[in-house]
Amino acid sequence: MTNRPDGDVHRAQGPGAAGEQARLIAERAAADRRYNEKLTALDASIGRVPEVPTGPAPYDDRQLPALGDLSAIVPPEMPGGTRGWRGRLRTLVWELVAPILRRQQAFNAALVQHLKQDVAAHREVSSIVGTSVTVLRDELEALATFESQLAQYLQQITPFVDTKMRVLEYAMEELRMSATAAQRASSAVKRELDRLGGAGAQAAPSADIAVSQAGPASSDSYKYVGFEDCFRGSPEDIRARLADYARYFAGASDVLDVGCGRGEFLDLLKAAGVRARGIDANHEMADICRVRGLDVVTADALGYLRAQRDESLGGLLAAQVVEHLEPQYLIQFLEAAHHKLRPGALLVLETINPACWVAFFESYIRDITHVRPLHPDTLKYLVVASGFHDVNVQFRSPIDEAGKLERLQAPAAGGGTDGAGLKAVADLTRAFNANMDRLNERLFTYLDYAIVAAR
Repeated sequence: MTNRPDGDVHRAQGPGAAGEQARLIAERAAADRRYNEKLTALDASIGRVPEVPTGPAPYDDRQLPALGDLSAIVPPEMPGGTRGWRGRLRTLVWELVAPILRRQQAFNAALVQHLKQDVAAHREVSSIVGTSVTVLRDELEALATFESQLAQYLQQITPFVDTKMRVLEYAMEELRMSATAAQRASSAVKRELDRLGGAGAQAAPSADIAVSQAGPASSDSYKYVGFEDCFRGSPEDIRARLADYARYFAGASDVLDVGCGRGEFLDLLKAAGVRARGIDANHEMADICRVRGLDVVTADALGYLRAQRDESLGGLLAAQVVEHLEPQYLIQFLEAAHHKLRPGALLVLETINPACWVAFFESYIRDITHVRPLHPDTLKYLVVASGFHDVNVQFRSPIDEAGKLERLQAPAAGGGTDGAGLKAVADLTRAFNANMDRLNERLFTYLDYAIVAAR
């Protein structure tokens, strides 16, 4: 009947661990945000292939033969003509014009020859330009394809890394469990050796032996301590979670922590100046507490209570204990607690809330020592039936809103939807949200609850 071993992963983080975890989560969220922003920018920068012009038109040399024919403007021979003054005049004019025409003809011939020589070069340039344009278009298309594939590749990095991290986390979790079990086993062996070594020098029976109802010690008790270390949280975490209960016992004395575990609540009461002691059925837990100077014995809860004087206790806390008890044992435990508490003293019982399915499936069934889940109404009835009054049920550890099922937003007017269609969609939305609310009330409410009652 060890206290609070329930694998309460949902709140195994206290001020120190929770702060560090929150910092790491915030850093990862910021890194994810920056990565996504850069990825979005990269995706937006992927350019489309621009309109690349086609190559130049082929070189047109169809007029070159005609130009060659037209370039000859001087006849091979001087034109003949009539005799006399007209002939002499024609000869004079020819002698004056012929050099100019021959020069022009030479120019025309050279130009035509130059054009003919440039035909091959122009054709080669046109071919090179056309080929270059084709290569450029192909390269631009390949670059766009590469950029698109690069963006898709980068989009796969996050799930790839997450997959690797999950494998690593599973391996680290197994390693942590093994290390915790090994550490607890080593501590248990050392304490047993110390106990055996000092047994011959002890004339009086130990505190554990003095309580006969404690039952035989188990050699596997350290495994359960390791279970708590893995799933329950650090002592600092649990002290932070239990701190709220300390106010109920302010000014009290002789407070009993049933199933005290590692003694976190006893630490709180000690710091508040409240005299208290604890009991736990796991001798490893009791040993850990006694090493830290706490007043703790290994004992069976019902047997220990029955051995106390009536009205000798100033308060009783049992956090995450009652779900470990058989129904008949629980009824007798509550009856004994009523007799041993002083009038007005408070009884505080914290347990998992099985009415919350998440708490049941993620916490309750994880611990193999749990016997029976207790609905809040059931435990309240048993406490009242045992004679306690002012019995209050306090629900604790609410599930964050972000972890609940989301409701739909009501459709906005307009958007091309007629009145009848909009009303039908609105009706469906209300029905869907009503079902989501019902599921949230069963799946995602409070992970724990506490019964606070007065003797």
